[in-house]
Amino acid sequence: MPISDCYDIVVIGAGFFGMNIAEYFARRGKKVLLCEKYEACMTRASYTNQARIHNGYHYPRSVLTAMRSRISFPRFVKEFPECVVNDFSKYYGIGKILSKVNARQFEEFCNRIGAECEEASPSVMKLFDSHYIEKIFRVREYAFDSKKLCEIMMKRIREANVELSCSTSVEKVLEHNGGLKVEIVTEDGKYVISAKHVFNCTYSNINSVNQSSGIKLIPLKYEMTEMALVEVPDELKDKAFTIMCGPFFSLMPFPSRDLYSLSHVRYTPHYEWYDDRDKYISPLTVCDLDKKETAFHEMQFDSARYLPLIRKCRYRDSLWEVKTLLPSSETDDSRPILFKMNYELNGYHCVMGGKIDNVYDIITTIDQNKEVFL
Repeated sequence: MPISDCYDIVVIGAGFFGMNIAEYFARRGKKVLLCEKYEACMTRASYTNQARIHNGYHYPRSVLTAMRSRISFPRFVKEFPECVVNDFSKYYGIGKILSKVNARQFEEFCNRIGAECEEASPSVMKLFDSHYIEKIFRVREYAFDSKKLCEIMMKRIREANVELSCSTSVEKVLEHNGGLKVEIVTEDGKYVISAKHVFNCTYSNINSVNQSSGIKLIPLKYEMTEMALVEVPDELKDKAFTIMCGPFFSLMPFPSRDLYSLSHVRYTPHYEWYDDRDKYISPLTVCDLDKKETAFHEMQFDSARYLPLIRKCRYRDSLWEVKTLLPSSETDDSRPILFKMNYELNGYHCVMGGKIDNVYDIITTIDQNKEVFL
């Protein structure tokens, strides 16, 4: 695709957030270029995640995060019905040992945020080891098919006349003549374009652009994570489980592969690190160089103490990704959005969300600052 010399908006990263932001501005008459490092959109964090449409239950220690999910859940379900998967029953269990909340607290939390919650049937309770589990609750929570979601977003950005350039790396963002100069590399060569605004939506790679542009790094925490993809026994089909709140696990449908994802608080993160400007390495490079030795057996062994039928799960594959967190999330498990407007450069904005539904918080923030962008 030919690249023009000048754009109103350049969005770096064609994940779900980048595509939404690009569409937002294009539908308001702006000339928008969406740059994606890989050959296709939504192939990294937008795909390699637990495919959970959060409804607040996951965050009993952060009521603000829970309430944001409660508000976003019906909006997402209504906006993307084609990719919503709700043909399963979802259960949250409370561990007796090492849990940071007890069953009474979890039930009170659900009542506080207005989330549906009822005790599970005796047949479901029998699936668990009562020595480790205090109580199981049936809740209302869904999954999404990331491939179908990508198809929907591709159609939407085409209809909005967003210019999409895949296999395109943004090398630098610099101030230039009262605006911004963006240096990019495509399969056709190098380009220097001007833009009024640049949105860095590259998730784990946000600081890579900052580093190469001489911009101050944003304090971020990274985890090299593994999500195991498994086949579940018949007894667990059409069900999903999350045990919380502590060093426990979650078993969720992964619709785009017709499998289930098994994640574990202790074994899904393989290691963690923070950026060092003097020895900066792109998290994507760390991920590419990682040996990727599965911890599925550790996940399975520990999870089966609570839900013995997990011993029958059959390993099929793993999803590997660099999970990126704000350091503040470590204390209360919150998932606030990162939105740094005019970060170090006028017109340069860094954006990151920890959950798929964070996109609504981001769009709302943009909408509340129309005078800055429009």
